[in-house]
Amino acid sequence: MAAEKEAEAQRLLNEAERKVRGAQSFLGGLFGGSSRLEEAAECCTRAANLFKMAKNWSQAGAAFSRAAQLQLQLQSKHDAATNFVDAGNAFKKADPQEAVTCLLRAIEIYTDMGRFTIAARHHVAIAEIYESDLLDIEKGAADFSGIFLPTSSLLKVAAFAAQLEQFPRAIDIYEQVGSVAMDSPLLKYSAKEHFFRAALCHFCVDMLNAKLAVQRYEEMFPAFSDCRECKLIKKLLEAHEEQNVDAFTDAEFDSISRLDQWLTALLLRIKRSIQGDEQDLR
Repeated sequence: MAAEKEAEAQRLLNEAERKVRGAQSFLGGLFGGSSRLEEAAECCTRAANLFKMAKNWSQAGAAFSRAAQLQLQLQSKHDAATNFVDAGNAFKKADPQEAVTCLLRAIEIYTDMGRFTIAARHHVAIAEIYESDLLDIEKGAADFSGIFLPTSSLLKVAAFAAQLEQFPRAIDIYEQVGSVAMDSPLLKYSAKEHFFRAALCHFCVDMLNAKLAVQRYEEMFPAFSDCRECKLIKKLLEAHEEQNVDAFTDAEFDSISRLDQWLTALLLRIKRSIQGDEQDLR
């Protein structure tokens, strides 16, 4: 079945290129050139979906990309961007670098159209490809200056920044998001998590900075004092101040919820600083 789908897809691509040549000819330009390009783009999209069904991801990505290029010629920006995204999603499974290229093309179009939120969402998708497939977090945490980022995207950038030990940048984002959340009846519940993560980033830089930050968060957002996140960070700070690895570990196990990979990495970094100090004393 896969071979049949691929054969039909290739036939559609050949038909698309014949229509493109016809549209580019002198007579084609006079009589329905744009309609032929529309038909060619449709053939490419149909071919791409057949390649997807056959799990031929590279060919599917290439066909979606070709459809997008034709739609750009037709000044159909929205359809072009959609097909570049489809191309990127297909290429993710076969050629991550080409997936990034296609998503960047989509971002250019969405930005030109003023669709900044959608553009930001695809920036985050690119960051995730760099992290999971290309193993290049630094590029994934690229600067998003000039582009409006929704909260979920900002938090993703903050997480990447912390992984790169760019703690001041991560702190700025978590504090910014936390400050907005604490003033919103709908988002207030999430503020404690953002301030907790900001405090942990401070902790990775300097214990005193973290203590001062926690005090500031309690003044800004009194509800933070009574939450489990605040109590946990205080236990961790106390254990660190006493250079007590066992107490630090107990606080981790007594934490609010199952620790995710990001939190585990930061807590391990802080714990090692205690162990390092202990070794220095011996």
